[in-house]
Amino acid sequence: MSGKAIGISMNFGFPGTYSRNPDSIITYRQLKEDAEAVPFGMALRANDDNTYSPVGADFTADKFGGVALRTVKQAVSYSEQTETAYQPMDMVSALNRGAVVVSCNHGNPTAGGKVYVRIKKNDAVVGGVVGGFEAEADGENTVLLPNVQWTNGYVDANGVAEITILTRLNV
Repeated sequence: MSGKAIGISMNFGFPGTYSRNPDSIITYRQLKEDAEAVPFGMALRANDDNTYSPVGADFTADKFGGVALRTVKQAVSYSEQTETAYQPMDMVSALNRGAVVVSCNHGNPTAGGKVYVRIKKNDAVVGGVVGGFEAEADGENTVLLPNVQWTNGYVDANGVAEITILTRLNV
């Protein structure tokens, strides 16, 4: 009798999980008091007052503060126990250099390829999430992160891939 296996490959993990940690640099800053919640694995904006904010329409690449890392946190809703995020005034763990698992919301990543972050909603891009990472530009709706690249170009069945932040900015 031949052996059996379920699936073709393993999932890569959950967005916001750091990988290849010997080169990881993580910093902690508070999420602004008036900010929206930031889910794990999303891009962060570094502010001049030593806080983080979610990415928005006025985001530029020079304000990239890193990726919100997955930490041990309580669920934010009783009815949805899998929804976890940093809330306003929480101390945020952010990866500033190293590799991290994120959702690739649009496009097909390639090893060493360009990484974009969505700053504006576009109804034509179904999977596009403001603050999320993409492998394809969408005009003024996305910003290229010049210090970030797709690590290997592989994407699992859940749309999860790995990016590498090559240099530290705004820390």
